[in-house]
Amino acid sequence: MIFSLNSCFTPTHSFKNSKLLGYDLKKTGPSFPLGKQKVEVKGVDVASGEGTRPPQPLTFTSPLLAPAPCLLGIADQCHSPCGLPAATLPPERVGHSCGAVPHTRLFRLGRNKDRKQILIQTPRPAKSVFTALGALAELFFQRHPGCWKMLTVAMCVALLGCLQAQELRGHVSVILLGATGDLARKYLWRGLFQLYLDEAGKDYSFSFHGAALTSTKQGQAFIAKVLESLSCPEDVAPDRCSELKGQFQRLSAYRHLATREDYMALSKDIEAQVQRGGLREAGRIFYFSVPPFAYADIARNINSSCRPGPGAWLRVVLEKPFGHDHLSAQQLATELGGFFREEEMYRVDHYLGKQAVAQILPFRDQNRKALDGLWSRHHVERVEIIMKETVDAEGRTSFYEEYGVIRDVLQNHLTEVLTLVAMELPHNISSSESVLQHKLRAFRALRGLQKGSAVLGQYQAYSEQVRREQQKPDSFHSLTPTFAGVLVHMDNLRWEGVPFILMSGKALDERVGYARILFRNQAYCVQNDEHWVADQSRCLPRQIVFYIGHGELGSPAVLVSRNLFRPSLPPESWKELGARPGLRLFGRPLSDFYAYSPVREQDAYSVLISHIFHGRKDSFVTTENLLASWGFWTPLLDGLAHEVPRLYPGGAENGHLLDFEFGGARLCFSQQQPEQLVPGPGPAPMPSGFQVLKARYRESPLISAWPEELIAKLADDIEATAVRAVRRFGAFHLALSGGSSPVPLFQQLATRHYGFPWAHTHLWLVDERCVPLWDPESNFQHLQTHLLQHIRVPYYNIHPMPVHLRQRLCAEEDQGAQTYASEISALVANSSFDLVLLGMGADGHTASLFPQSPSGLDGEQLVVLTESPSRPFQRMSLSLPLINRARKVAVLVMGRVKREITVLVSRVGHEPKKWPISGVLPTSGQLVWYMDYEAFLG
Repeated sequence: MIFSLNSCFTPTHSFKNSKLLGYDLKKTGPSFPLGKQKVEVKGVDVASGEGTRPPQPLTFTSPLLAPAPCLLGIADQCHSPCGLPAATLPPERVGHSCGAVPHTRLFRLGRNKDRKQILIQTPRPAKSVFTALGALAELFFQRHPGCWKMLTVAMCVALLGCLQAQELRGHVSVILLGATGDLARKYLWRGLFQLYLDEAGKDYSFSFHGAALTSTKQGQAFIAKVLESLSCPEDVAPDRCSELKGQFQRLSAYRHLATREDYMALSKDIEAQVQRGGLREAGRIFYFSVPPFAYADIARNINSSCRPGPGAWLRVVLEKPFGHDHLSAQQLATELGGFFREEEMYRVDHYLGKQAVAQILPFRDQNRKALDGLWSRHHVERVEIIMKETVDAEGRTSFYEEYGVIRDVLQNHLTEVLTLVAMELPHNISSSESVLQHKLRAFRALRGLQKGSAVLGQYQAYSEQVRREQQKPDSFHSLTPTFAGVLVHMDNLRWEGVPFILMSGKALDERVGYARILFRNQAYCVQNDEHWVADQSRCLPRQIVFYIGHGELGSPAVLVSRNLFRPSLPPESWKELGARPGLRLFGRPLSDFYAYSPVREQDAYSVLISHIFHGRKDSFVTTENLLASWGFWTPLLDGLAHEVPRLYPGGAENGHLLDFEFGGARLCFSQQQPEQLVPGPGPAPMPSGFQVLKARYRESPLISAWPEELIAKLADDIEATAVRAVRRFGAFHLALSGGSSPVPLFQQLATRHYGFPWAHTHLWLVDERCVPLWDPESNFQHLQTHLLQHIRVPYYNIHPMPVHLRQRLCAEEDQGAQTYASEISALVANSSFDLVLLGMGADGHTASLFPQSPSGLDGEQLVVLTESPSRPFQRMSLSLPLINRARKVAVLVMGRVKREITVLVSRVGHEPKKWPISGVLPTSGQLVWYMDYEAFLG
């Protein structure tokens, strides 16, 4: 059998003076006997005594051993892997890894008759083995100098036998669950084959188990057909491809997996296979290509019956969807967490395997110097993250009806890309832990979304497809969006005010995906644009595009405007694109960009399967990041649940129907919908068809409208009140209530009311939870997040409630309530606020004054401590007498959940102990109710 003497030769010298292992090759020729072995030297010029790295390893034959790497040489006749003459190799490098050749070690076996070291190069052996062998060898050579050649070969032969098992790190079993499904057929078997092509002959042996509920006969036939269809990349030679494909087919098998006993049998088969081969089990990969409802049973079976033994790892791969909203995602995560540790779970978002997406962080890292001054709100105008599809949802309507476009694409794929663009760049991007922590911080910096942050569409044929595929009645009309545009902002210093536009849809005019960072253009060029030069003119658009694929370009790419900088990309994996005359991208010719594409295109699943095998967690979604993403998207999804999407015909016929505009935190379609929203007899009601309704409620003025119009009206009224107060008194004192209802109002005031006299406005809180002011549940934190950080109010005009004094929360002895009351008395004339904004709870409470509250409903106290029936229990609140001193009180009531209390309160009299809101009646001021249609009309 043949085995190799791996080259220790540097690229310029393979041996010196025509000698190898003491033989003069000029005399012996390239082939000579060595003991009972025959050595054949290849890749050298024997006549000149010089040579370069051989195209094949040096080989000799042995009847005993299978192929295994080894290097023999005399110290001054070969070079070490470190590029140094082995004779000069420092003692500390002997027995240690060489930086130039990873995972390789150089050891001294002993000395020959000329007292020169004999060296062996091996992969990852135990040093102690060679220390003992070296001592024995050296002693023997001293006593029998004529035998050193034969002993050297014999020792290598023996060592190779010992090291052959050590060379192989172990056996890896890959179990593909759902092996006969569509995803497996299209991508996963191909990805596993690519893994085998990359790893075959290296450190591991493999077995691949396709598993499903399909019968054994059908499953075997299916997998045989899939495996036969596999092909190699172009850079793999046909003979090599045929050999490896045959090996992969022999290593792959189908088995029926359903019961606990099936999993136990699988585990025993794997253990037997490892034992027969004299191997060590390295680990098992279970790929869940199955619906999420099947996760729990499979996880239970794996955990109880198919875990690998001690010392071997387990990796469980999960496909989306990972829940339907925050609650379901949390439940699924908790369930899986009962069976697997976090480090064992790999949640796949295949977009993270797309080559252009995977290049975002390396690109930012390799171009830090150029990007440091550009990658921020001071220079970035906006970021667009887009995925357009030409196909519709036909054949997938059951999935789409449950998830829709936001859950299918925006919540995962596009949000992951957003975090890669927006996250702070770790010092070491190769640290998975550091990357994932920085991504989590980016998730937490996302500003909450409101209904006005999104526009929705649905292609016209969708409802008919649902009726046909799911046997729905003719009267059924779906509200599921197939198109969505969402405006996202980040609340941090780097990205404050920069719009991130996320958009995806089906049945659009082209298939394309990209992340585009468009930079501000602050130049003015005097000459006509005909004279602008791509790499010189500052007036041309400046942009960086991570082109994910398809579209006009047709392949992944990284594009950088020539008037920005020449980017640095790894030449071994990215190449500069050649000229493409006539091709235009984003309104500019391709020649305006430095454009790079992958040297070898790889599909996303092949990339991710390789990362799973190598344990790279940064390419996957952790539980924390998953829940952070759902926490961001769920409020918007809940708010849009009953929204009617705009219909569009599909393809090029869409025209400008789906174009949208943004300003502040709002997004809206650029043109009115020409056709009705809901097909059927009679015109469908449009929200804009309802005017703001003015009436009376509890004998006070009532203003009612759709939520957006209502918030806009209330914001206008507050600004008008502020302007009058400043004109008359020189200041405006505004007391704001907490909770979720005022958040859209804060955003409206921050983004649409640039004439508001903020410099003369004092902001007070109506109530506060007894938590630190930086706590997410703090009312002040809501105010800070949604209003204060976006406007310019003098800091001394901001008056948070003192709930946190002396490192205690709402302790009566700290007298926080009295302190706030004193501050009000000192700054607010007659303790009469110009405007107090209140809400109404489902139990009739207002501010933090609850039914049966022992304080705050009457008496002389201006500010009181109260108890809430829900967490956090302790509160601080303005009292009812103080509220009733205000010049104007506005009560904002929104949502269908408030319908019942709205009807009830309309019928009761002045009963503040039962219904605190009924006690709101300004002594000399005005009370105005602001209710949306759902709260008022149901």
